Amino acid sequence: MASSSRVFSANLRKLSNFPIRRSSPEIPLTSRFFSVKSLFGSLRLNTNFRKFECRTRASMAEMITPQSKGKVQVFDAEEELAVSLAKYTADLANKFSKERDSFTVVLSGGSLIKSLRKLVEPPYIDSVDWSKWHIFWVDERVVPKDHPDSNYFLAYNAFLSKIPIPSGNVYAINDALAAEAAADDYETCLKHLVKSKIINQSEITRLPKFDLMLLGMGPDGHVASLFPSHPLVQENTKWVTCIKDSPKPPPERISFTFPVINSSAYIALVIAGASKANAVHAALGPDPSSDSLPVQMVSPEGEVTWFLDKGAASKL
Repeated sequence: MASSSRVFSANLRKLSNFPIRRSSPEIPLTSRFFSVKSLFGSLRLNTNFRKFECRTRASMAEMITPQSKGKVQVFDAEEELAVSLAKYTADLANKFSKERDSFTVVLSGGSLIKSLRKLVEPPYIDSVDWSKWHIFWVDERVVPKDHPDSNYFLAYNAFLSKIPIPSGNVYAINDALAAEAAADDYETCLKHLVKSKIINQSEITRLPKFDLMLLGMGPDGHVASLFPSHPLVQENTKWVTCIKDSPKPPPERISFTFPVINSSAYIALVIAGASKANAVHAALGPDPSSDSLPVQMVSPEGEVTWFLDKGAASKL
């Protein structure tokens, strides 16, 4: 391990002189391992499930579905969803921070980042031990970090820049690499962090077991950069893969694979807006779609909770 650490240190010294294009000098390039390899409402009864058990608390309805579907919470408004998501995340942060020296969190892009906004407000901004957080991305677009399409750029502006998390605990992709090399580089980084026990390892799959994975979903039912009917949905060898023909621009991305996603201890599926209602119905409704959507393949060895606003749940 000492030898490995020296190699990483040497690589990082080389990286300090690596030219990175950026338009905003205040945006930090925060990964420790930027280039490891390159340098070395009402709910219908569900007849298939007999029925949903519903518990109503203020403006939130909770549906208890079969274990494989997880817990489903429906909120009258996205604002209430964000409040509940903040408490859920902070509670898990406190739980894992008491058990070990790290709390590993995986982010996605899109509207998920907006839904984390309550974490940067009292009481959580002051009560959470941010020093133990380690941030990763379930997928990323292969663009510069200061590009509007970058998931890092979105997360930094709306979330990371507002919390006192150590910059060395944020693991972004190496945007100087092409898609395939960037995916391999990120996987190498994850393997090192599993070996050093910053990331837990699943006893079942021996894959990285992140403490919390925060996932959004597209209107077509895609999660991460795993799209309906795309061959990469079935990838089960790699931890991190790349896609060069994404049906949604930009075309080149990297993404965790489903074996890694499903090794998580906790997954939150955060879905808001009526445009997502058809995909939510396909996944959770009484007659699940015969054409399996990627979101239907989210089945962690731990727990999954669906955070839906009324629009996303409108067809349940």
